[in-house]
Amino acid sequence: MRRIGVLAALLLALGGCSSDQPTSAGKPSPTALRGAPAPLAAVHRQANDLLGGGPDAFRRRLHDLRGYPVVVNKWASWCGPCRGEFPYFQRQSVKLGKRIAFLGVDSQDNHGDARSFLRQFPVSYPSYEDGNLGIAAVFNGVQAFPTTAFYDRHGALAFVHQGAYASERKLAQDIARYAG
Repeated sequence: MRRIGVLAALLLALGGCSSDQPTSAGKPSPTALRGAPAPLAAVHRQANDLLGGGPDAFRRRLHDLRGYPVVVNKWASWCGPCRGEFPYFQRQSVKLGKRIAFLGVDSQDNHGDARSFLRQFPVSYPSYEDGNLGIAAVFNGVQAFPTTAFYDRHGALAFVHQGAYASERKLAQDIARYAG
């Protein structure tokens, strides 16, 4: 009977190590985004940074990016669905980063946990710290984790996707439709 209990515990532990865990796309190549226009290059120079400044700093950045579509991903290190879709943003931001801006918004998170998460899932763009959902409110993204907002070239909010993307293909389709 004891062996059955040990075997059951072992199987449960192994079940938690399934391949359902997201795999990071890895650190972007330093040359992948070389030659990006100046406003986008400024975003890439802050790759993987956690920025302060709240809603005002976020709005200023959106203003500075007028002329380019912007994809904003609200995430948190504790959010399982955020972790699941994060590799999609890693890859899409490198693939499209010379013509589309990507920004992150780390909401209701612990600074240390967020830094650790970004070491595991490095991105080619910065994230704004948003402890009280003030930035998320700018794009009507307070209801769900994660949330993705799409801004057009004129700085107008074009679409808000509540919840996680089930596939990178679906994210790419929404980028093409709302930010392409």
